[in-house]
Amino acid sequence: MSSVFDHIEWTEQLVTGIPEIDRQHRFLINAINDAKHKLSEFPDLKLIEQITKDLLGYAIYHFETEEDLMLEHGYTEESKADADLHQRQHRDFSAQVMAVRDTLHAGNPVSVEELLGFLDDWLISHIMNTDQRLAAFIRQKQAA
Repeated sequence: MSSVFDHIEWTEQLVTGIPEIDRQHRFLINAINDAKHKLSEFPDLKLIEQITKDLLGYAIYHFETEEDLMLEHGYTEESKADADLHQRQHRDFSAQVMAVRDTLHAGNPVSVEELLGFLDDWLISHIMNTDQRLAAFIRQKQAA
């Protein structure tokens, strides 16, 4: 039986073929795995707050990288619907992490299991679907 505390394994299915995106994805996966390790041992509210702050900060940096690549390669013009969806997913992720942080700041507990489950599901789904479409577009542009 799997647990939200199980580490995410980097597999070939997650590779986009865009070195900067892959490097940043690996960093995010390692950060989530580190968070899982820490939270499995000591699920303290201050630790959760720090983890969400750090993850959100890096995620925003990563989203900016992807969105810059979208502009650079014409994705926002040639695949507008996909680009809009991609950017909306970035904003939704940030809003959900901010909602967790707001809950913590209000002194209310959050479920570590729900938080980790959300991070796992969102990241893997986003990489395997939305990011792979962007990467295929960029690879095609680079090959032309």
